[in-house]
Amino acid sequence: MKTNLVKKANEFIHKPFFSDYRTLFGLWALISIIAGITKIHKCNNFLIFRYVYWHTVEGVSLYAPYPDCYNDVNHYGPLFSLIIAPFALLPVPAGVILWSIALGLSLYYAIRVLPFDRRQHVFIYWFCAHELMTALFMSQFNIAIAAIIVASFYCITKGKDVWATLLILIGTFVKLYGIVGLAFFFFSKHKLKFILSFAGWSAVLFVLPMLISSPEYVIGQYREWFEGLITKNQDNLFSLHQNISLLGMIRKLSHSASYSDSWIILGGLFLFALPYLRIGQYKFRDFRYALLASVLLFVVLFSTGSESSSYIIALVGAAIWYVTAPWKRSGWDVALMVFAFILTSLSPSDLFPAFIRKNLVQPYALKALPCVLIWLKLCWEMCTRNYAPRQAAA
Repeated sequence: MKTNLVKKANEFIHKPFFSDYRTLFGLWALISIIAGITKIHKCNNFLIFRYVYWHTVEGVSLYAPYPDCYNDVNHYGPLFSLIIAPFALLPVPAGVILWSIALGLSLYYAIRVLPFDRRQHVFIYWFCAHELMTALFMSQFNIAIAAIIVASFYCITKGKDVWATLLILIGTFVKLYGIVGLAFFFFSKHKLKFILSFAGWSAVLFVLPMLISSPEYVIGQYREWFEGLITKNQDNLFSLHQNISLLGMIRKLSHSASYSDSWIILGGLFLFALPYLRIGQYKFRDFRYALLASVLLFVVLFSTGSESSSYIIALVGAAIWYVTAPWKRSGWDVALMVFAFILTSLSPSDLFPAFIRKNLVQPYALKALPCVLIWLKLCWEMCTRNYAPRQAAA
């Protein structure tokens, strides 16, 4: 009886409908629309974003508290005022919905342009759908950061260095996370063009917010932004809803504030950088994808600013890691992905036992644990495995 049910379930899941790109596009679009509609009357994060534009136009601080407008404070750079402008100019309900759609579909298309086969795309879209919904319910720009990292990687591999550097710098000038796109520099075939375009776009994006304000104001806001990020880093250390990362997990499990995260970050950077020594592997597409996955995981696991909604970035990385290896994934790899889906993706939802979530997962930042294990496994693979296509390896 059980075997028959499993067989029927397997046949149902493998129906062409579930692997049709139109179905997947519809799924992600629907998730985005539903998330936008449900947040119309409770959209604090979107209000923070929206006022970045209006406060820039008015010439007031972007980083001061405005309790009459929203809770918390803004932590995004002055360039964000132009990115959010089309949505800030609309009535709030329309702005929330369109912002949600723009976020969801930006990541959908970033993944879609990667030259994967249908099976790989299908797995990534279904595996990340629930985490996408979690991030969309927070209206978070983390979704766009994931899209920016993936798209900048794609542009570099296609020789479009000018567009790659633009994307990297947009992510950097908005939330700093985008700077990790520089990790793909060694895959560029036009390194001088990369460097020159990086310098040129840096200047353009730095001054661009001055179009709706003034040079003095923008320079002052960059100063406030960096000061605010330093303060926020300290505030995040033991925050229940922030520092959901490897850094936070270690700190919260140890209950210690007597050490510096710098030592852990340096160790992480060492592991992250080790695969760069395998220059002979650069030519293999799957090795490059492994580095993309490593970047997407690293930026979340080693940031005190990581929150639950940041894991749309990490889970896209985990999915890319899983589907792009040129060898058959082991049962342990499957177990890691199941572990990530249950603990990382489902733990913030009502599908997960509330007692475990409130007493174990949240207090000790355990949402990060599966992604930590996947990233460590990935680092080991990049240092030891041959990423040559199986036909070539034979």
